[in-house]
Amino acid sequence: MRDIASPGRRGILALGAVVVLAACNPAAKSTDGAKVRTDLEPLERRFAALGALSGAHWLGTALGADSRMSVPGPTDVRVVGTARLGAGAVAAITGAPHRSFRRETPRRIPGELAEFMPDGARWVRGESFDSDMTRGTYSGAFYLDAGTDTVYFDTTNPSVSAGSGP
Repeated sequence: MRDIASPGRRGILALGAVVVLAACNPAAKSTDGAKVRTDLEPLERRFAALGALSGAHWLGTALGADSRMSVPGPTDVRVVGTARLGAGAVAAITGAPHRSFRRETPRRIPGELAEFMPDGARWVRGESFDSDMTRGTYSGAFYLDAGTDTVYFDTTNPSVSAGSGP
């Protein structure tokens, strides 16, 4: 007779499957220990439509690179962080009549960036603005706070904007 406290064969198999799936899931990758960057040039080349940036704090991390089961090949890179836009830039972007924004708080903020998020930010996000920024060449979300003229970006494989050089 089987012990009631024992997880049994199915329980052990299910637990093993959960562990394997978590190890293979790029979203489960932690960025703990990643170095926060403050250089502007890579961001300005990729997000040229935002104009001149300042006060940037961002991470560029390879997704899935820590999995022992990953298949060799191209690596997706998550570029996530904050930067200040010029004075009044966010109000100009969000006030454009052809765009629609709604209140939305960023999710999945890496711990290394938490201290650089503006206090009391009233984030807004617009899908049409995201689409204008990415031009359909990569995935990304852009959150804007008019009170601090700050953008929070969370992108995967952001490409260099046309006309910004190699």
